[in-house]
Amino acid sequence: MQKINVALLCGGISSERDVSIKSGNEVSHALNKDKYNIIRYDPKTDIAKLVADHAKIDIALIIMHGPYGEDGTIQGLLDLLGIPYQGSGVLASAVAMDKVISKKLYEAEGLTVPSYMLVDRHDYDTAKQSLKQLGLPIVLKPVKGGSSIGMDIVTSESDLSVALENAFQYDNQVLLESLIKGTEVTCGVMGNTELTPLPLIEIVPGDEYRFFDYEAKYKPGATKEICPARVNDTLTKQAQECAIKAHKALNCRGCSRTDMIIMDDIIYVLETNTIPGMTPTSLFPQAAEAGGYNFSQLLDRLIELGMQK
Repeated sequence: MQKINVALLCGGISSERDVSIKSGNEVSHALNKDKYNIIRYDPKTDIAKLVADHAKIDIALIIMHGPYGEDGTIQGLLDLLGIPYQGSGVLASAVAMDKVISKKLYEAEGLTVPSYMLVDRHDYDTAKQSLKQLGLPIVLKPVKGGSSIGMDIVTSESDLSVALENAFQYDNQVLLESLIKGTEVTCGVMGNTELTPLPLIEIVPGDEYRFFDYEAKYKPGATKEICPARVNDTLTKQAQECAIKAHKALNCRGCSRTDMIIMDDIIYVLETNTIPGMTPTSLFPQAAEAGGYNFSQLLDRLIELGMQK
């Protein structure tokens, strides 16, 4: 059997570069060497090499997060080069990266989202007004980005300016939304036309963390990730249906992972990741394993879905 030439893209120039490289290392280790020839590219330094090599590449695995990796930019380049890839295309990637546009699409599909307001750089009047409209506490985060980088919870007006300045380091727009206190869950979805929801995972950060921040996400043992989630069958099914609706609303393909909070039996959709973390202990691979795919088999499936396009 002829091997498939896989371009493994990881690294890049976003604030999530380190996470991307770590994920890329794990993916490279897990890929079946009897099936695949693996060529690694770091878009920070290897774009010219990727362009030069494009004719011999059968598929790209994009293991990147944040701007220039998860926002449609690298997807557009691969489309121009005629290289198929796993996951969503340019439009879905760009829309999912924008937390405000994605919320509008969720709402159009009848999904419930926390109340929110958008603040442009240095527009502190709107930010202060949002405190009156949304009430305290509020969640504050850059509109585009992931891994909870630049995110904070504001509990008093005196904390607002510092939190905004931190968030504006990563984006020119910041999303403010009402804090929903409940059970945090996430649900993966796989497929192109036929969509399969994965088992629900419950996320419980350690007591020392105010929310599921960067350290809580990536420090071993900092967070309990419980699969299947400790919610009843009815809510589990409803959350899985919400994840599929969110996937469809953003026109995702291949895979996605949607984060939600359940409070008083209401499911609030937060955001959708078009390139979920890809280490064996990341949330999406954990859910896939509970659904019958080990890490190597999951990568096989994502490659298969990518080549279907």
